[in-house]
Amino acid sequence: MKRASAILESARLDRELDFSEISKKTKIPLRYLIAFENENTQDFPGEPYCSLMVKDYADFLGLNGEELLCLFRRDYDRPLQNSSRRRFWFSLTPQFAFTAFISLLAIVFATYLISEYLKFNRPPHLEINWPQDFSQNSVEISGITDPESTVKINNFLVIVDADGNFKKNLEISTSEAKIVVEAKSPAGVVTTDEKILK
Repeated sequence: MKRASAILESARLDRELDFSEISKKTKIPLRYLIAFENENTQDFPGEPYCSLMVKDYADFLGLNGEELLCLFRRDYDRPLQNSSRRRFWFSLTPQFAFTAFISLLAIVFATYLISEYLKFNRPPHLEINWPQDFSQNSVEISGITDPESTVKINNFLVIVDADGNFKKNLEISTSEAKIVVEAKSPAGVVTTDEKILK
């Protein structure tokens, strides 16, 4: 049994008509005429315009519009429905919404884990307020670091408060000494600052 597209093409060629001429006389857009004959279902207009255009096209070619429309529906109704279903299933199903939600949740969680990992493994911030005068036998060394870090000054453990502030009075035994301040994160990453006194 012939398909509707083949019947339309045969009738058009028998009458030696081109698409442009038919489009002008029927007011059917050129792209739809070509789509009907080439079976480009994705280019078909939506209903009810599609059926009306096919019937008008068939009538213009001297065919029985109603009969050809029945053939056309037989040929294309099911593929069109399937095509529409394939095209939009993802936006209509709860499964897609659930999958999208889970994927988004996984991305957010992974981003959080990565940021926490990088934060945990980065060297701690360390800022020292070095005294201007080292001529005395005792100097106060103070500074700020991450609150969770541990601080040592010349291997003496120093208390760090909740804001990350610390200070210690240090005895200077010689005219030439080195002060080493070390901040260690919970992950064991160390930041060191030192000053040599002369």
